[in-house]
Amino acid sequence: MSTTRPYSPGDRGPEPSGASGTSGGAAPAADAPDGGVATPIAAPAPPPGPSGEAQVRRLSFEDQSGVVPLARDFTRQALYDWGWLPAATADRRAAAEDVLLVVSELVTNACLHAEGPDLLTITCDRKVIRLEVTDRGTGQPSPRTPHRAGRPGGHGMFIVQRLCLDWGVQRTPDVAGKTVWAELGTPS
Repeated sequence: MSTTRPYSPGDRGPEPSGASGTSGGAAPAADAPDGGVATPIAAPAPPPGPSGEAQVRRLSFEDQSGVVPLARDFTRQALYDWGWLPAATADRRAAAEDVLLVVSELVTNACLHAEGPDLLTITCDRKVIRLEVTDRGTGQPSPRTPHRAGRPGGHGMFIVQRLCLDWGVQRTPDVAGKTVWAELGTPS
């Protein structure tokens, strides 16, 4: 797990403008109907307000093929809806590209090492965007050590570790699988 977070896990630091930082809000679900285009079946959560409510999107991969591009397209649409895209500055564009790359890496790892992903959850508040990929795999993801930049393959979790504030694995007792999560800072 990354040790780049300057404060303890779960503590996102002080909220701007005195917001409470409480996560909440509706969690719309999404399916991919014929044609493989993901469309939310519930209205997206409103932008974060003074209470610090988070925006949440979920994409189920049940009976889907082409899950990596599907996840990227779904995430890109969320970033548009939340005002990250189109990016007004190079820093904002880089932040959005980092989010898309991390989604690709997490979903690809679930495909390669965990029988495929079941669910992608994206949560965004004023300070952090959290990406979660749930799968049925039993493995424990970790950056390959030593990292060999010149060799093909084995870079996914190294990329996640380098780009993210923090990442980890969550398991629920008596439930098969795990959720691999990663958090990135929101653009300023």
